[in-house]
Amino acid sequence: MNSSDLISGPSASGSSPAWDAIVVGGSAAGLSAALMLGRARRRVLVIDAGSPRNRFAAHMHGVLGNEGTAPAELVGRGRAEVAAYGVEVREGTVERVSEIAAGAPTSAGEADARLTVAVSGAAPERTRALIVATGIADELPAIPGLAERWGTSVLHCPYCHGWEVRDRRIGVIATSPMALHQARLVRQWSDRVVLFSAAAGEIDAADAQRLRSRGVEVETSPVVEVLGDGDAVTGVRTADGRVTEVGAIFTAGAPRPHDGFLADLDLARTEQPFGLGSFLTVDFAGRTSHERIWGVGNVVNPMANVPIAMAAGAMAGGAANGALVEADFDLAVRATSEGSDADAGAAGARA
Repeated sequence: MNSSDLISGPSASGSSPAWDAIVVGGSAAGLSAALMLGRARRRVLVIDAGSPRNRFAAHMHGVLGNEGTAPAELVGRGRAEVAAYGVEVREGTVERVSEIAAGAPTSAGEADARLTVAVSGAAPERTRALIVATGIADELPAIPGLAERWGTSVLHCPYCHGWEVRDRRIGVIATSPMALHQARLVRQWSDRVVLFSAAAGEIDAADAQRLRSRGVEVETSPVVEVLGDGDAVTGVRTADGRVTEVGAIFTAGAPRPHDGFLADLDLARTEQPFGLGSFLTVDFAGRTSHERIWGVGNVVNPMANVPIAMAAGAMAGGAANGALVEADFDLAVRATSEGSDADAGAAGARA
């Protein structure tokens, strides 16, 4: 037996029961990882549920070379690019990832594939490496009229959308004390900013003075409704009955990472700063506490925009290939040693 009997490789594409890598999530981060792995001649499967975080936005901004491109267009081009390197993309939802116990029976091509990926409505897949790029959901406050305009005139990132609403009267609806920072940030794009501060709690005198110094208004009555005409915001109604006219709103939803399918693996987690919640712990290349699992994009970094997510995916794809390269050599050395031992044993029997 030689190493090609144990692992998949370029010449074995389509014939092995296991994948070199499965990428869960097929948006900017996941496709970037798949592109690197495909170009490294790895056998790669991308499983995508088709619900990227930025699907509510018509255009991406701050993405060099793709300024104003529709998110779906970027994904479409990315799918075509990875397909050119033999990467397979399937629609589906991953329900569970589990690890096969050491010593469990394996067939040819599966000896180094210790992870099983259960996909809704499909047969499970086995893989040597896993890259998780499933993103997050933004859990918005239950304010009528808010979620319906998310991604159009209700926004979260001024770097992504501030230019498009510059100079309008902009409302910032607090969801936590971090809204004070968001209001100060939004002030860069407009000199007419109103902070609806109820959910941020009481603002101390120093913070209040800081906001007033650049003309940021503060409304303390809780927001009860967002008013608008179709996708466009026109105003905010507060509990005291007043309506404040605004032309756009910035707010922050609570980030909920799509990583529940990894629960059985008990991977290390870290509490993010600013009360953002618990996320998978990863190193500089995206590797989790499991040596063959990487996490990239918003699923591990809720602050990442498209360029940051793409860069993280490329880094993790290269890192995963590097780990597999070393594993390939380990398997080859082991197979060579076993072959030498078998030859020596046969020679001794003939003596």
